Amino acid sequence: MTNGGLHTEFEHADESPGLLLWQVTNRWQAAQRAALAPFDLTHVQFVLLASLTWLTGRSGGDPVTQRDIADQAATDPMMTSQVLRTLEQKGLLERRDHPTDKRAKSLIPTESGVALVNRAIGAVEACDRDFFSPLGDVGPRFTAALRQLRDRG
Repeated sequence: MTNGGLHTEFEHADESPGLLLWQVTNRWQAAQRAALAPFDLTHVQFVLLASLTWLTGRSGGDPVTQRDIADQAATDPMMTSQVLRTLEQKGLLERRDHPTDKRAKSLIPTESGVALVNRAIGAVEACDRDFFSPLGDVGPRFTAALRQLRDRG
């Protein structure tokens, strides 16, 4: 007869890095939702609009595509498309014909989109500073470790 317990390698749940990451991510996402609420943006809307604005500023006039934004944000292309449509409906970006690829659209943030994302980024970065402040001097090493995990492929 078994005791019905969980068969895990960890003696305590707090030893599981995956569980801890999930718990921390949930708390961070809640903090970000609260920080972005005054801007009427979800976190993914903010990330994609910020990515578009950042890429547009560095493109040297070259068109920015939906694929470019999805690659920058590391998001699913289908979900990216849906969120970009919502941002377009909100008047925060425009779709234009791509100058060389008839199948693609070029995306640009509107003036109101740039203004909104630049107001919102202050709140997002303040939220991050507050949320990660308990890490103190370990913060840069934590960020490097996150990049290492992200870049594993």
